[in-house]
Amino acid sequence: MDLKDHIRAVPDFPIPDILFYDISTLLADAEAWQVALGRMAKIVSKYQPDMLAGIESRGFLVAAPLASRLGLGFTMVRKKGKLPGKTVAHEYALEYGTDTIEIQDDCVKPGQRVVILDDLLATGGTLAASVDLFNKVGAEVVGTTCIIELTFLGGRKKLDVPFDALVSYDE
Repeated sequence: MDLKDHIRAVPDFPIPDILFYDISTLLADAEAWQVALGRMAKIVSKYQPDMLAGIESRGFLVAAPLASRLGLGFTMVRKKGKLPGKTVAHEYALEYGTDTIEIQDDCVKPGQRVVILDDLLATGGTLAASVDLFNKVGAEVVGTTCIIELTFLGGRKKLDVPFDALVSYDE
């Protein structure tokens, strides 16, 4: 099955001249979604993780059902101020300014093997910051994966851990 047939391209969203790749059509097709999860399960399993982490918010849609399917724990990477309890924050540079992501301070134990997931890799800033955040708390990030990679934006180059994607777009 070609998963690209189930991903909708939306021109000029969220701003003019941006082509947005929408996974909601993939999620809505039960057979295609099961194929995508099966392929992701094969990728993730090779890293033998203890925990999956999903990046807010579409990364939750990928990581949570996959963690359940694989019998693994799941945790969330969120923007600052969105998680209850004690958190660990990581500030990172954007093209114009900075942003901050957080995880709960007890979501992962030192030495646990973590795979970080999102729906799409573009410039790689948030995924690279997530790797740094888990490294900061002593986890071992063994891999990262997304449904979609926009190869022309070079996000993979910012990662110092293995990265896999189910589909890629070159423009």
